[in-house]
Amino acid sequence: MKGRADMAMLSEQSEEHPVLRQMNMDDLPAIIEIEHEAFTLPWTEEAFRNELTMNHFARYMVLELNGYIVGYAGMWTIMDEAHVTNIAVREAYRGRKLGQLLLVRMMEWAIELGMIRMTLEVRVTNEAAQNLYRKLGFSGAGVRKAYYSDNNEDALIMWCELPADGESGNGKEA
Repeated sequence: MKGRADMAMLSEQSEEHPVLRQMNMDDLPAIIEIEHEAFTLPWTEEAFRNELTMNHFARYMVLELNGYIVGYAGMWTIMDEAHVTNIAVREAYRGRKLGQLLLVRMMEWAIELGMIRMTLEVRVTNEAAQNLYRKLGFSGAGVRKAYYSDNNEDALIMWCELPADGESGNGKEA
């Protein structure tokens, strides 16, 4: 695990191409750091441990730059639907479209697994995330009242139709 001085140095270095790979148990300390930076209700290490070892629907990936984990994303794949559980990027690396990269790769992975649609919840006040999701084809489909227990904020439910494997476009047949 690298310290804050290493993080600052890494963020100033010229970056290699990002590496996206499946999350493993050795990644958990870095994932927990990112969780605490990104969320007011962070998941525990035990929650991630259970996701990786006991939830057969769970799929998680990490994003590395220069061998350093700077973000991660997860989803559950159930029947033909993917449910995004979380996407987070280290604070020092935000604003570089890495969250978009993670979500695009999650969408591709979902398609590879045979999913035809994807859903997620996002805080109604998180306009930046909502704009990203809309840019990638998601649209609002409803609200979960008082979804977030830290402040009882509502969640916007968003859905996206995924293109069939090998297709481009909006997933609708011509």
